[in-house]
Amino acid sequence: MGLFSSFQSVVLTALGLGALGCEAFAFVDALRHPDAAYVAAGKRTRTFWLLVLALCLAVGIVTVFNVLNIFGLAAFVGSAVYLADVRPAVLELRGRGGSSGRRW
Repeated sequence: MGLFSSFQSVVLTALGLGALGCEAFAFVDALRHPDAAYVAAGKRTRTFWLLVLALCLAVGIVTVFNVLNIFGLAAFVGSAVYLADVRPAVLELRGRGGSSGRRW
């Protein structure tokens, strides 16, 4: 029983640190883009995303060792929405996207 328990602790800690890394990356990335890029991409304002991501990062720091509770999951989902939806739109608008004009 002890081996499984320690393995589970290692896996949950790795998941928590990975989620915290995603939340920190999303927050720093949101700081790098100007406010006008968010509005031009048709997304919410930079201030909105910085507040959401700061809250996600704060919750992620608090729940880093218990990432599977509702608050840890919500914090990860908030940063994942930014990384999956907002960041690609802003990068494409600024000419740094990887699509190079091609669509599927």
